Amino acid sequence: MDYKDSLRYIPLFKGMPEKQMDDLTRITVKRSFLKNQTIFSEGDDAEGFYILTSGRVKIFKLSREGKEQILHIVEPFEPFGEVPAFSGRRFPAHAEAMEDSIVLLFPITAYIELIKKDPSIALNMLALLSLRLRQFSKLVEDLSLKEIPQRLAAYILLLSDKEKKDEIELNINKKQLASLLGTIPETMSRILNRMQTDNFIEVQGKRIRLMDKKALEDLAYGAKLDI
Repeated sequence: MDYKDSLRYIPLFKGMPEKQMDDLTRITVKRSFLKNQTIFSEGDDAEGFYILTSGRVKIFKLSREGKEQILHIVEPFEPFGEVPAFSGRRFPAHAEAMEDSIVLLFPITAYIELIKKDPSIALNMLALLSLRLRQFSKLVEDLSLKEIPQRLAAYILLLSDKEKKDEIELNINKKQLASLLGTIPETMSRILNRMQTDNFIEVQGKRIRLMDKKALEDLAYGAKLDI
């Protein structure tokens, strides 16, 4: 099947010549997953890396007690699983479809053969891996150094900057948000209520309006929130 049209929308392959797109199309494998279906588990061999074309995927770890820590929410046209694939290691976390999803698998052996024939294919991948390293460095910093209110304020500001507006809609539920920020839903709800009481934000269901962006920025960078 020809996946070339899908590949054109993926930032990783932006600007590639037609010949490279044809080569990529030939090695691409399309896979569909239902909501809550596992894409790969921690410890599985990394046969290749994936790119999500529709739906959403969560990357997460499980503690020995079964507690879930979400590391990343994958949105359409984002790659995932690329680091272990290129390092020749097993997947260090789980990936699960949060809703019905379609992914494209790029088998790593075939992809490396393309790079050997045309090294320019690797340039976008190097940029991507550098960005992913910065993202996970930021995650480690947030989880180890910042308190929960600071993490939540930073996350709200990140969504606001991404959508370029002061009213955002959470694309995950509060339980998933709590897992992403390393806390529990009850604590998350208390912090959201306190932020609303202090007129930092206004919450209506999954919609959040930023009422005092300066106060949120101060909180994200270390100010205290009495809860």
